[in-house]
Order: sequence, then C-alpha cells, then structure tokens
Amino acid sequence: MDMANALLGRFLGAALAAALLLTLTGCQDGGGGGRAAEDSPVVVAPGKPGEKSRTLSPEQAAKERPDDSPNAADQAYVRHMTEHHRQALTMSALAPERASSDAVKRLAERIAAAQRPEIGAMEKWLSRYPSPGSDAGAHDHGAMPGMATQQQIEELTAARGADFDRLFLKLMTAHHEGAVKMAGEALAQGNNGAVEEMANEVVATQTAEIHRMRAMG
Repeated sequence: MDMANALLGRFLGAALAAALLLTLTGCQDGGGGGRAAEDSPVVVAPGKPGEKSRTLSPEQAAKERPDDSPNAADQAYVRHMTEHHRQALTMSALAPERASSDAVKRLAERIAAAQRPEIGAMEKWLSRYPSPGSDAGAHDHGAMPGMATQQQIEELTAARGADFDRLFLKLMTAHHEGAVKMAGEALAQGNNGAVEEMANEVVATQTAEIHRMRAMG
C-alpha cells in the first residue's frame, strides 16, 4: 500500500498546488537599520500573466482559495472507476497462463502494475471523503462504459493462445475506451482537484495503451 499512499499523495499535492496557486513565504526584511523585523508569515498570490503578485494575509488567502469540495460527480467517478479497474485486473490476471503473445503478456502486466496502485489511491480517497449517498454498492457495473459482460469474461477465461490474444485486446481496448469516457465526464462535471488529477492520469495512460493495443491487433 506504500505505492498507493504515494500515488494519492501526489494527486492531492498537485491538486492543492493548482487550486491555491499560492506560495507561503517566511519573514520579510524589516527594511530598518539592519535587523530584520519579526514579521508574520505572508502569502504571495501569483498574478495573471502581465500582472504583479499580491501579498495576502493567511486569513485573506484562506478566503480566496477555491472550494474544491467533492461533488456527486467526483464521488460517482471514484466509486465506479475503482470497480472498473478491478475488472481490468481480473482480465489481466488471465494473460500469463493463456496468452501466446509475449507482447500481450507484457501489456497485461503493465496494466496491472498501473491500475493496482490507482485502486489503492481511490480507496483512500473514498475513506477520506465517504459517500453521503446510499447507492455506493447499488450501481449496475455492467452499465459502466467498456465493462465486459459476465459472458465475455467467461469466454476470455476459456480462450487460449491466439484466440485469447485477440479477445483480450478487443475487450481491453473497449474497457480502456470506457474508462477514458468516464474520466472525461468527471473532468467536465467534477469539482475536486485530486479527482481531476486521477482522471487526467487515466486519460493519459489509457489513451496511450489504446493506441498500443490497436497497433497490436
């Protein structure tokens, strides 16, 4: 779980930096005879392009900080993407014993290596921001874009060799396309900075893998 902690920390840290756009400075020079005055800490808010920075008190900075409290879209995205990622792990776990292509095996390994810590980060986010609703486990997972049906998972489990390779690439490409769609919706409708970072990571990583899988197919 150390990797998950680091991943969530990176998401939260980047989101906080983007939301605040503020730099906390230490004491300022007193400008008197030679001894620095013992001033209170100040916050420097960078101005827009061409504008000067502003110096704010901590109280003023707190008031100007954008509110990135999670909304319903953030909550839904993290819950659903956690389940979406879990299915990707289930599919990827089949590859070592069934795939004939080393490229497919390596792809499955990379997918699992990327999405396992992302699940950990999302679970930690959910523990930080528990869903106020009662539908956390009531969503129809089959309705999420790109999710394979139970029959498709059974067909993939039964497949071997080149048949497995073709079906895996087909299902995982659709799975990734669904994840990118979900991430795009979260970016358009969500409000939380950490969720925005997680969604951007999904878009970047899985779009690249979609191109790779299409080339392999």
